Amino acid sequence: MKDETFFLVREDVLPEAMRKTLAVKKLIERGKAESVAEAVQRVDMSRSAFYKYRDAIFPFHTMVNEKLITLFFQLEDRSGTLSDLLAVVAQAGCNVLTIHQTIPLQGRANVSLSLNTNGMIEDINTLMTKLRRLEFVEKVEILGQGA
Repeated sequence: MKDETFFLVREDVLPEAMRKTLAVKKLIERGKAESVAEAVQRVDMSRSAFYKYRDAIFPFHTMVNEKLITLFFQLEDRSGTLSDLLAVVAQAGCNVLTIHQTIPLQGRANVSLSLNTNGMIEDINTLMTKLRRLEFVEKVEILGQGA
């Protein structure tokens, strides 16, 4: 995985697909649509376009001055993976608030971590890069951020 860099861009210069992706996320977040299929239909967007951009675009307010973050992981089911994952999070200065892990199926487990980032000693991009580089991490994404 390559390192990620973030940019601040005005909404009016974003491609239509990105603006619609934000609209879909907003409908789902606020409970105005029960599914991705319903939300993309309401904004006249294909599901494939939504999935292409959903992990790449976020409203500015969700990325600034946040204290809490929720991360979703898909992990290979191996002994010690959760411990190793938590060690990376702790080294970044994050405090784990909640952990939810599913029962492993077909050699994979889903894990959600809610973190307090008040004491974070590196930026979120650096942490996400370190987490993606762990050999047992198949997927990691930011599910949400809050104050």
